[in-house]
Formats: sequence, structure tokens, C-alpha cells
Amino acid sequence: MHRYDLSPLYRTTVGFDHFADLLDKAFSQDVVSNSYPPFNIEKASEDEYLISVAAAGFSENDLKVEVRENQLIVAATKPETDDSAKYLHRGIARRSFERRFRLADHVRVTGATFENGMLNVELVREIPEAYKPRRIEITTSGNAGVSKSGSPVKIAA
Repeated sequence: MHRYDLSPLYRTTVGFDHFADLLDKAFSQDVVSNSYPPFNIEKASEDEYLISVAAAGFSENDLKVEVRENQLIVAATKPETDDSAKYLHRGIARRSFERRFRLADHVRVTGATFENGMLNVELVREIPEAYKPRRIEITTSGNAGVSKSGSPVKIAA
């Protein structure tokens, strides 16, 4: 696996340490060990998302969904099983897991449902008014005392 040196990013940027750390983590993660359980990330609309995690063999009580420090954490603890069963083939993994999803700014979890072995976590991006683009009217210094119609504006003293 390749190792990338991100130190030039640290020299020429201020406040982007988080971004460089994300790149470093993305390049250093082992894909094989991070493949359980399988999941989908779906864009339901412009500002709505759905994360679906396959959680076969778990019940609602075994699952935990938590948001902490801009991370969605989905975890499950292995339920107690009867070891007396003798399997000829055991293809359904029932091991404990913890899956983390980094959330962008202004993304919040609105709910979670568990149905037919699928855990669905709903998310929505809500951009505050202060961050939305707004149009600023441009005026010239020569038109300071003139209205839009071109007539002089009277200023009361």
C-alpha cells in the first residue's frame, strides 16, 4: 500500500488539519477489515440521506445508534446464542461491530428504523440562514443621493 506525505498541506494551510487527517485515514484504512457489516448510503433528495446497514441476526435491543463529535456511530453487540446448535454451514455473521460515518457540518440524524434485518438511519442537511448565499445590492458612490428611478432623494435634517 502506498503512503502519501501530506506535510506540504500543513505548511501552506491554516485550519485544514481536519481535511488532511481525513485524507490520511482514507488512504491508510484496510478495506477488508472494514467491510462488515455491508451498508448503503443513499441520497434521497437534495438535502436528505439514508444509511442502510445490514444487521441480520440482531434485534433492536442489540443495536445502538449514536451521534458524537460529527460522527454517526452504529454498533451492535453479539447476542448470547445457544452453543448447542451444530451448524453444517454458518454463513450469517453475528459478530459485534462498530461502524463510523463522518457527518458533514449541518447534517443531523432525524431518525432510525429497524425492519427485516435492515437498520435505516435518516439524515438531513440543514444549512443555517447565515450560511446561505444572499444577494448584496451594489450601489455606486455617485448615486448615493439618487433613488432607483433616478430622482433625487430628499434627506430630512
